[in-house]
Amino acid sequence: MTRRHFRSVILLLAVGCLPTSLFADTIVLKSGQKIVGQVLKTQSDTLFVDIGVDIVRVPLNRIQEHVKDKTDTEPAAVKTDAGLLRTAKMPTRTVKDLVSQFGEGVVLVQNPEGLGSGFIISKSGHCVTNFHVVEGQTRVAVTIFHRTESGELERVAIRDVKILALNPHFDLALLQIPKQENLEFQPVYVADDDSHREGDAVFAIGSPLGLERSVSEGIVSTRSRNMDGIVYIQTTAQINPGNSGGPLFNTRGEVVGVINMKLTFGEGLGFAIPVAYLRHFIANRDAFAYDRTNPNTGYHYLQPPRRTNPKQIYDVLKETE
Repeated sequence: MTRRHFRSVILLLAVGCLPTSLFADTIVLKSGQKIVGQVLKTQSDTLFVDIGVDIVRVPLNRIQEHVKDKTDTEPAAVKTDAGLLRTAKMPTRTVKDLVSQFGEGVVLVQNPEGLGSGFIISKSGHCVTNFHVVEGQTRVAVTIFHRTESGELERVAIRDVKILALNPHFDLALLQIPKQENLEFQPVYVADDDSHREGDAVFAIGSPLGLERSVSEGIVSTRSRNMDGIVYIQTTAQINPGNSGGPLFNTRGEVVGVINMKLTFGEGLGFAIPVAYLRHFIANRDAFAYDRTNPNTGYHYLQPPRRTNPKQIYDVLKETE
């Protein structure tokens, strides 16, 4: 980019051109001019900024101050429900912005027999996935896609992930990722209710067929598809094996469902577990605690009383007369 072109971009910003994103950083140059836009990438000597109509390449030696928009990473009115789930009031944004902000919270879940997806819900490393992703397994690993200071994504494989709770009926599982040095978990936010409606835009992030960090977009086809006594969210977002356990987001970046299946011979017929079931599972996680010594862990049924022979009852009553 020539110096003349660079100055023309600065002038364009000065007369009021706004970036496409609702949230933007402010780059203050040593000359006193300001650039407002979304930082796409940082290299050793250059910053790339999206100003809405163009991508500006800014040399780092010409920057006096970089003011980050904290609303991008610190939504207002954050609260925690059920001891783990985080909720926050956030405005509607583009899928591109939301993937950039919350993509680090989506993980790849692996076991010796296959893989699926999951998402982090707490700073302590609690992670949600499907029961069928870890069913019958005792060795689980996850891969986190951590964004470095340079803006690049780094794959971090973590083993010895603990299984904390399982709910086979709702197809949900709660994992615990061990803490890592120099790595802070980035949890996602979960919708406070099921206010989404048919036609609302949604998108999924996961690893379909092992293709890491794939994004698919669609709408809510119906919010109450009843199958085997359980209500599911039906969506046109493309779902494939490997998406299981991953989050279904709305356009505010809130998780509205946990993806768990699709119809084999249909396109655009994916299904997700509503957050109401997820909240119930997390709030009562102690009742679904995992026990690796119990082959039926996840099911907690009491043995029914034995059926009594009517003749024995008659004999006992006769003896007491």
